[in-house]
Amino acid sequence: MTSTTTSRARISQSVFDGSRLRVILLLDLYDGAQQQFLEAYEVMRKQVAGVPGHISDQLCQSIENPSQWLITSEWESAPPFLAWVNSEEHVEMVKPMHSCVRDTRSMRYSILRETGAQRPLTPETAAGEQVAARVGDGVTRHALTFTVKPGSESKVAELLAGYESPEAQVDENTRLRRTSLFMHGNRVVRAVEVEGDLLSALRHVARQPGVRAVEEAINPYLEQDRDLTDPESARVFFTRAALPAVHHVVSARPEPAGLRRHALYYPAKEGRGTDLARLLAQQDAEAAVDPDSPVYGSTVFQRDDVVVRLVDVEGELDLDPVAALGVKGARKAKVLERLLDGAAIGVEGSLDNERNLNRLLSHADMLPVTDRRAADS
Repeated sequence: MTSTTTSRARISQSVFDGSRLRVILLLDLYDGAQQQFLEAYEVMRKQVAGVPGHISDQLCQSIENPSQWLITSEWESAPPFLAWVNSEEHVEMVKPMHSCVRDTRSMRYSILRETGAQRPLTPETAAGEQVAARVGDGVTRHALTFTVKPGSESKVAELLAGYESPEAQVDENTRLRRTSLFMHGNRVVRAVEVEGDLLSALRHVARQPGVRAVEEAINPYLEQDRDLTDPESARVFFTRAALPAVHHVVSARPEPAGLRRHALYYPAKEGRGTDLARLLAQQDAEAAVDPDSPVYGSTVFQRDDVVVRLVDVEGELDLDPVAALGVKGARKAKVLERLLDGAAIGVEGSLDNERNLNRLLSHADMLPVTDRRAADS
């Protein structure tokens, strides 16, 4: 796509800015389920109180419609919340609520300003609040990851590549912009970009007959069993498969022609996934203001110790392996070496030489299965 030379701002979003997080959960309860819900919430409230990073929460009921409820919670920052909400502990914790709740909607916000603060906001006292407003592009990014049975990879890739693209326009406010699907061994990663409401878009896709047929066709090959006709089974599967976007940045320079999208897989050592994602986020933020960087834009996805970095690169990926891997700068490769589970990706040893960096890039580069944009994107 040819770009104009119009000046524009750098696009940036990140969970690593250190700001406090406000989480808003809207719930619509089944008629008569209020007391059961309250009892389940009391149990969950006591458990959440001990989660690292949790500050407080409130439960509210609509004064206009008693079936509509609101839970707000405050966290020290986004990473501890994401670690908890994507954990097996959370999956088990919220199960008693499923039979009470007809529909839910979750929203997450950095705290930018706070009325009634005890002292004026300065760079020295701004810890816990986002100092400057970020510039976005009106797009929500999300990914799913799951594994398939070893030996079934080629069949799964064939099925996933052959699905019929759903209608891009979901409603007057929501549009599917891009779907990118990659595999690394038996791991599948599907990333979507949505203009408007992510939940509406995901529901729209799930209703498409062609998509449903493909999802049913790959069911026998999944390592984690699921039954998409059973709401509880589907809910648990997609909760466990969620791979949140923790950082996204796009350079302010005009978009070059011939950009190619790659996905790189970085399995982290146990418990180091957040640190590894933060390292890549910092590196990509620096690349976005470097006019010589081949990386034009990137998105880092992370859940537990699974880290995937989607990069839009000018030219071939291996022309600048240091920039492509996100380890440009003094000792950055050594930091990655400490955080990366090299054995899991088949690259062990020091990353302080060009040969091993090239091997890592080759092993981390995921197999592209499909990359589809809406016609006018």
